[in-house]
Amino acid sequence: MRGTVVKLDRGFPLVKCESGNLVRCEHATALVKGERIRAVIGDDVDISLPDGHDKGIIESIHPRRTSFVRRDPAERTSSQVLAANFDLVIIAEPLVNLNRQRLERELVLAHETGSEVAVVLTKSDLASPEEAAAIAREASDLAGRTVKVLVVSTDDAASIERVRALVPEGNVAILIGKSGVGKSSLVNLLAGSKVQSTASVRERDGKGRHTTVDRVMVELPDGGCVVDMPGVRGLGLWDADSGLGLAFADVDELATKCRFRDCSHNDEPDCAVLAAVASGELAAARLESYRTLSAEIEAVRAKREDARRMRGEKASDRKKARKNSR
Repeated sequence: MRGTVVKLDRGFPLVKCESGNLVRCEHATALVKGERIRAVIGDDVDISLPDGHDKGIIESIHPRRTSFVRRDPAERTSSQVLAANFDLVIIAEPLVNLNRQRLERELVLAHETGSEVAVVLTKSDLASPEEAAAIAREASDLAGRTVKVLVVSTDDAASIERVRALVPEGNVAILIGKSGVGKSSLVNLLAGSKVQSTASVRERDGKGRHTTVDRVMVELPDGGCVVDMPGVRGLGLWDADSGLGLAFADVDELATKCRFRDCSHNDEPDCAVLAAVASGELAAARLESYRTLSAEIEAVRAKREDARRMRGEKASDRKKARKNSR
Protein backbone atom coordinates (compact mmCIF):
# COMPACT_ATOMS: atom_id res chain seq x y z
CA MET A 1 0.00 0.00 0.00
CA ARG A 2 1.38 3.39 -0.98
CA GLY A 3 1.09 6.59 1.02
CA THR A 4 2.71 9.89 1.96
CA VAL A 5 4.21 10.89 5.30
CA VAL A 6 2.10 13.84 6.41
CA LYS A 7 3.26 14.25 10.00
CA LEU A 8 6.42 13.66 12.00
CA ASP A 9 6.35 14.24 15.72
CA ARG A 10 7.87 12.65 18.79
CA GLY A 11 5.96 9.46 18.10
CA PHE A 12 5.66 7.45 14.92
CA PRO A 13 5.28 8.83 11.36
CA LEU A 14 1.70 9.42 10.25
CA VAL A 15 1.10 8.18 6.70
CA LYS A 16 -1.84 9.20 4.53
CA CYS A 17 -2.66 6.28 2.25
CA GLU A 18 -3.96 6.63 -1.30
CA SER A 19 -7.36 5.57 0.07
CA GLY A 20 -7.32 8.61 2.36
CA ASN A 21 -6.85 6.61 5.56
CA LEU A 22 -4.31 7.82 8.11
CA VAL A 23 -2.03 5.16 9.57
CA ARG A 24 0.60 5.46 12.31
CA CYS A 25 3.67 3.57 11.15
CA GLU A 26 7.06 2.35 12.25
CA HIS A 27 10.05 1.62 10.05
CA ALA A 28 10.92 -1.86 8.87
CA THR A 29 14.03 -3.30 10.48
CA ALA A 30 15.74 -3.40 7.08
CA LEU A 31 15.46 0.38 6.76
CA VAL A 32 16.73 1.09 10.26
CA LYS A 33 19.64 -1.35 10.33
CA GLY A 34 20.42 -1.80 6.65
CA GLU A 35 20.08 1.46 4.75
CA ARG A 36 19.97 3.46 7.98
CA ILE A 37 17.48 5.91 6.58
CA ARG A 38 14.20 7.20 7.92
CA ALA A 39 11.13 8.53 6.18
CA VAL A 40 10.72 12.29 6.45
CA ILE A 41 7.77 14.59 5.93
CA GLY A 42 6.64 14.42 2.30
CA ASP A 43 8.18 11.02 1.56
CA ASP A 44 6.22 8.61 -0.62
CA VAL A 45 6.39 5.22 1.07
CA ASP A 46 5.14 1.66 0.72
CA ILE A 47 3.57 0.28 3.88
CA SER A 48 2.21 -3.04 5.03
CA LEU A 49 -0.52 -3.71 7.60
CA PRO A 50 0.40 -6.97 9.35
CA ASP A 51 -2.38 -8.86 11.09
CA GLY A 52 -2.31 -8.40 14.82
CA HIS A 53 0.04 -5.42 14.60
CA ASP A 54 -1.09 -2.09 16.04
CA LYS A 55 0.92 -0.04 13.53
CA GLY A 56 1.69 -0.07 9.86
CA ILE A 57 5.20 -0.90 8.68
CA ILE A 58 7.12 1.39 6.32
CA GLU A 59 8.72 -1.17 4.01
CA SER A 60 10.37 1.15 1.48
CA ILE A 61 10.86 4.83 0.64
CA HIS A 62 10.42 5.98 -2.96
CA PRO A 63 13.15 8.10 -4.62
CA ARG A 64 12.89 11.76 -3.62
CA ARG A 65 12.45 14.35 -6.37
CA THR A 66 13.50 17.14 -4.00
CA SER A 67 14.89 17.17 -0.47
CA PHE A 68 15.91 19.74 2.12
CA VAL A 69 19.31 18.70 3.47
CA ARG A 70 21.56 20.18 6.12
CA ARG A 71 24.69 19.00 7.86
CA ASP A 72 23.65 16.82 10.80
CA PRO A 73 24.29 18.99 13.89
CA ALA A 74 25.15 15.84 15.88
CA GLU A 75 27.56 14.45 13.27
CA ARG A 76 30.02 16.77 11.51
CA THR A 77 30.54 14.31 8.64
CA SER A 78 26.97 13.26 7.85
CA SER A 79 23.84 14.90 6.46
CA GLN A 80 20.26 15.12 7.69
CA VAL A 81 17.22 15.21 5.42
CA LEU A 82 14.38 17.27 6.92
CA ALA A 83 11.71 17.17 4.18
CA ALA A 84 11.11 15.68 0.74
CA ASN A 85 9.05 16.01 -2.45
CA PHE A 86 8.12 19.69 -2.27
CA ASP A 87 7.81 22.29 -5.03
CA LEU A 88 8.66 25.48 -3.15
CA VAL A 89 10.79 26.60 -0.22
CA ILE A 90 9.37 29.65 1.55
CA ILE A 91 11.93 31.40 3.74
CA ALA A 92 10.32 33.38 6.56
CA GLU A 93 12.35 36.21 8.05
CA PRO A 94 11.17 39.04 10.31
CA LEU A 95 11.11 42.34 8.46
CA VAL A 96 12.43 44.25 11.48
CA ASN A 97 16.05 43.40 12.34
CA LEU A 98 16.49 41.35 9.18
CA ASN A 99 19.42 38.95 9.66
CA ARG A 100 21.28 39.31 6.38
CA GLN A 101 23.77 36.49 7.02
CA ARG A 102 21.09 34.00 8.02
CA LEU A 103 19.00 34.87 4.97
CA GLU A 104 22.00 34.30 2.70
CA ARG A 105 22.58 30.89 4.28
CA GLU A 106 18.89 29.98 3.99
CA LEU A 107 18.92 30.97 0.33
CA VAL A 108 21.88 28.66 -0.35
CA LEU A 109 20.12 25.72 1.33
CA ALA A 110 16.82 26.49 -0.40
CA HIS A 111 18.36 26.77 -3.87
CA GLU A 112 20.28 23.54 -3.35
CA THR A 113 16.97 21.64 -3.21
CA GLY A 114 16.32 22.44 -6.88
CA SER A 115 12.83 23.73 -6.12
CA GLU A 116 11.39 27.22 -6.45
CA VAL A 117 12.31 29.70 -3.71
CA ALA A 118 10.44 32.62 -2.16
CA VAL A 119 11.11 34.95 0.77
CA VAL A 120 8.36 36.16 3.10
CA LEU A 121 9.12 39.09 5.40
CA THR A 122 6.82 38.80 8.40
CA LYS A 123 5.48 41.24 11.00
CA SER A 124 5.64 44.25 8.72
CA ASP A 125 3.26 46.07 11.09
CA LEU A 126 6.26 46.67 13.37
CA ALA A 127 7.81 49.03 10.80
CA SER A 128 6.67 52.12 8.98
CA PRO A 129 5.69 51.74 5.31
CA GLU A 130 8.90 53.53 4.30
CA GLU A 131 11.05 51.24 6.46
CA ALA A 132 9.24 48.14 5.17
CA ALA A 133 9.80 49.16 1.56
CA ALA A 134 13.52 49.80 2.14
CA ILE A 135 14.05 46.44 3.89
CA ALA A 136 12.11 44.63 1.19
CA ARG A 137 14.42 46.15 -1.45
CA GLU A 138 17.45 45.01 0.53
CA ALA A 139 16.05 41.46 0.77
CA SER A 140 15.26 41.47 -2.95
CA ASP A 141 18.81 42.52 -3.75
CA LEU A 142 20.08 39.59 -1.67
CA ALA A 143 17.62 37.07 -3.09
CA GLY A 144 18.10 37.91 -6.76
CA ARG A 145 15.77 38.29 -9.71
CA THR A 146 14.38 34.72 -9.66
CA VAL A 147 13.14 34.85 -6.06
CA LYS A 148 9.85 36.50 -5.09
CA VAL A 149 10.02 38.61 -1.94
CA LEU A 150 6.70 39.28 -0.22
CA VAL A 151 5.95 41.51 2.77
CA VAL A 152 3.17 40.20 5.03
CA SER A 153 1.29 41.18 8.14
CA THR A 154 -1.29 39.19 10.07
CA ASP A 155 -3.78 42.05 9.81
CA ASP A 156 -3.36 42.46 6.05
CA ALA A 157 -5.52 39.83 4.32
CA ALA A 158 -4.27 40.78 0.85
CA SER A 159 -0.67 40.04 1.84
CA ILE A 160 -1.69 36.59 3.10
CA GLU A 161 -3.50 35.86 -0.17
CA ARG A 162 -0.33 36.70 -2.09
CA VAL A 163 1.49 34.01 -0.13
CA ARG A 164 -1.36 31.54 -0.64
CA ALA A 165 -1.12 32.10 -4.40
CA LEU A 166 2.43 30.72 -4.29
CA VAL A 167 1.04 27.27 -3.39
CA PRO A 168 -1.57 26.25 -5.99
CA GLU A 169 -3.52 23.01 -5.79
CA GLY A 170 -1.30 19.96 -6.19
CA ASN A 171 1.83 21.76 -4.97
CA VAL A 172 3.68 21.40 -1.67
CA ALA A 173 5.68 24.15 0.03
CA ILE A 174 7.93 23.93 3.07
CA LEU A 175 8.16 26.93 5.35
CA ILE A 176 11.53 27.47 7.02
CA GLY A 177 12.85 30.13 9.37
CA LYS A 178 14.12 30.57 12.88
CA SER A 179 11.83 30.30 15.90
CA GLY A 180 9.62 33.27 16.63
CA VAL A 181 9.37 34.73 13.10
CA GLY A 182 5.65 33.99 12.84
CA LYS A 183 5.62 30.80 10.74
CA SER A 184 2.84 29.15 12.74
CA SER A 185 0.69 32.29 12.64
CA LEU A 186 1.20 32.46 8.88
CA VAL A 187 0.18 28.81 8.43
CA ASN A 188 -2.97 29.39 10.50
CA LEU A 189 -3.92 32.35 8.32
CA LEU A 190 -3.21 30.43 5.12
CA ALA A 191 -5.29 27.48 6.35
CA GLY A 192 -8.13 29.68 7.59
CA SER A 193 -8.12 28.01 11.01
CA LYS A 194 -5.86 27.40 13.99
CA VAL A 195 -3.87 24.33 13.01
CA GLN A 196 -0.59 25.32 14.68
CA SER A 197 0.08 26.59 18.20
CA THR A 198 1.51 30.07 18.56
CA ALA A 199 3.25 31.86 21.41
CA SER A 200 3.07 35.39 22.69
CA VAL A 201 5.28 37.98 21.04
CA ARG A 202 7.36 40.64 22.78
CA GLU A 203 6.20 44.07 21.68
CA ARG A 204 9.68 45.64 21.73
CA ASP A 205 11.16 43.40 19.03
CA GLY A 206 8.40 41.16 17.72
CA LYS A 207 10.15 37.98 18.86
CA GLY A 208 8.28 34.96 20.14
CA ARG A 209 9.01 31.60 21.72
CA HIS A 210 9.52 28.41 19.72
CA THR A 211 6.23 26.49 19.70
CA THR A 212 6.22 24.08 16.74
CA VAL A 213 7.85 20.79 17.69
CA ASP A 214 6.58 18.60 14.88
CA ARG A 215 6.46 18.69 11.10
CA VAL A 216 2.98 18.48 9.67
CA MET A 217 1.59 18.85 6.15
CA VAL A 218 -1.32 21.29 6.23
CA GLU A 219 -3.87 21.39 3.41
CA LEU A 220 -4.83 24.90 2.28
CA PRO A 221 -8.37 25.74 1.14
CA ASP A 222 -8.49 25.75 -2.69
CA GLY A 223 -4.73 25.31 -2.74
CA GLY A 224 -1.88 22.94 -2.13
CA CYS A 225 -0.17 21.96 1.10
CA VAL A 226 2.36 23.69 3.32
CA VAL A 227 4.73 22.13 5.85
CA ASP A 228 5.56 24.24 8.89
CA MET A 229 9.10 23.22 9.77
CA PRO A 230 10.19 23.65 13.40
CA GLY A 231 12.61 26.52 13.89
CA VAL A 232 16.01 25.18 12.87
CA ARG A 233 18.88 26.70 14.85
CA GLY A 234 21.63 24.87 13.00
CA LEU A 235 21.82 25.46 9.25
CA GLY A 236 25.08 23.73 8.44
CA LEU A 237 25.75 23.42 4.72
CA TRP A 238 26.25 20.04 3.06
CA ASP A 239 26.85 19.50 -0.69
CA ALA A 240 25.68 23.00 -1.55
CA ASP A 241 27.85 24.14 -4.47
CA SER A 242 24.85 24.54 -6.75
CA GLY A 243 22.88 26.41 -4.09
CA LEU A 244 25.84 28.71 -3.44
CA GLY A 245 26.08 29.54 -7.13
CA LEU A 246 22.38 30.34 -7.37
CA ALA A 247 22.22 32.32 -4.13
CA PHE A 248 25.31 34.32 -5.17
CA ALA A 249 24.61 34.54 -8.88
CA ASP A 250 26.06 38.06 -8.95
CA VAL A 251 29.42 36.82 -7.66
CA ASP A 252 29.40 33.83 -10.01
CA GLU A 253 28.64 36.05 -13.00
CA LEU A 254 31.52 38.36 -12.14
CA ALA A 255 33.82 35.35 -11.64
CA THR A 256 33.44 34.39 -15.30
CA LYS A 257 35.46 37.53 -16.14
CA CYS A 258 38.39 36.68 -13.86
CA ARG A 259 41.70 35.89 -15.56
CA PHE A 260 41.98 32.52 -13.79
CA ARG A 261 39.19 29.95 -13.91
CA ASP A 262 40.00 28.78 -10.36
CA CYS A 263 40.27 32.31 -8.98
CA SER A 264 39.60 32.42 -5.23
CA HIS A 265 38.88 36.18 -5.31
CA ASN A 266 41.46 36.93 -2.64
CA ASP A 267 44.58 38.48 -4.17
CA GLU A 268 44.83 37.11 -7.71
CA PRO A 269 45.65 39.58 -10.51
CA ASP A 270 42.84 40.65 -12.86
CA CYS A 271 40.13 39.38 -10.50
CA ALA A 272 36.81 40.77 -11.72
CA VAL A 273 35.15 40.14 -8.35
CA LEU A 274 37.73 42.18 -6.44
CA ALA A 275 37.50 44.89 -9.09
CA ALA A 276 33.72 45.01 -8.59
CA VAL A 277 34.21 45.46 -4.85
CA ALA A 278 36.75 48.24 -5.43
CA SER A 279 34.37 50.07 -7.76
CA GLY A 280 31.37 49.66 -5.44
CA GLU A 281 29.49 47.41 -7.87
CA LEU A 282 29.65 44.55 -5.34
CA ALA A 283 29.43 45.08 -1.58
CA ALA A 284 32.47 43.91 0.36
CA ALA A 285 30.15 42.24 2.89
CA ARG A 286 28.57 40.26 0.07
CA LEU A 287 31.93 38.88 -1.02
CA GLU A 288 32.85 38.09 2.59
CA SER A 289 29.64 36.06 2.99
CA TYR A 290 30.42 34.20 -0.23
CA ARG A 291 33.93 33.38 1.00
CA THR A 292 32.66 32.22 4.40
CA LEU A 293 29.99 29.91 3.01
CA SER A 294 32.27 28.57 0.27
CA ALA A 295 34.97 27.78 2.83
CA GLU A 296 32.41 26.00 5.02
CA ILE A 297 31.32 23.77 2.13
CA GLU A 298 34.92 22.89 1.33
CA ALA A 299 35.76 22.19 4.97
CA VAL A 300 32.78 19.86 5.37
CA ARG A 301 33.69 18.06 2.15
CA ALA A 302 37.28 17.56 3.33
CA LYS A 303 36.21 16.25 6.74
CA ARG A 304 33.71 13.89 5.11
CA GLU A 305 36.36 12.46 2.79
CA ASP A 306 38.81 12.05 5.68
CA ALA A 307 36.19 10.20 7.71
CA ARG A 308 35.39 7.87 4.82
CA ARG A 309 39.04 7.07 4.24
CA MET A 310 39.46 6.25 7.93
CA ARG A 311 36.48 3.89 7.69
CA GLY A 312 38.03 2.27 4.61
CA GLU A 313 35.05 3.01 2.38
CA LYS A 314 35.27 2.47 -1.37
CA ALA A 315 34.18 4.86 -4.13
CA SER A 316 31.00 2.82 -4.57
CA ASP A 317 30.22 3.33 -0.89
CA ARG A 318 30.57 7.10 -1.33
CA LYS A 319 28.13 7.06 -4.25
CA LYS A 320 25.63 5.10 -2.18
CA ALA A 321 25.99 7.53 0.72
CA ARG A 322 25.34 10.50 -1.56
CA LYS A 323 22.22 8.82 -2.92
CA ASN A 324 20.86 8.07 0.54
CA SER A 325 21.57 11.62 1.76
CA ARG A 326 19.10 12.95 -0.79
